[in-house]
Amino acid sequence: MTYKATPFILLDGQAREAIRFYESALGAQVVLVKTYGEAPDADDQGLSAEARERVTHSVLVFGGAELYVADCLPGEPAHAGPRVQICITAPDVAASTRIFDALRDGGEVVAPLAPIYFSPAYGIVRDKFGVTFQIFTERPAN
Repeated sequence: MTYKATPFILLDGQAREAIRFYESALGAQVVLVKTYGEAPDADDQGLSAEARERVTHSVLVFGGAELYVADCLPGEPAHAGPRVQICITAPDVAASTRIFDALRDGGEVVAPLAPIYFSPAYGIVRDKFGVTFQIFTERPAN
């Protein structure tokens, strides 16, 4: 199985500014930017105009590396946790579940591992050392 660990920078409304900064400073290429307003259930969530425009996920590539940058929702600093997290990309739900369960042993579940519009299984866990991990499962190839 192939896994990938990617730095994930989580901000409070400054993601677009940070993306522009990393484009310039690192020569990064932006390959993906998604907002909270683009989620299939965004209309049902009662999001404010500000929240809808915030970045829920972006991927920047420079050299052979990737960097993820996103915003937390307004008023959710507890969910945001540390500004830099580690996103582990797993090839399937079984692998994601195994990793998530191992990391939560002695730690704390921030967001349960569950299907979400951009992943068949995604969750956030803070391990017993206080390190926050986002567990992301790749979508199967069509």
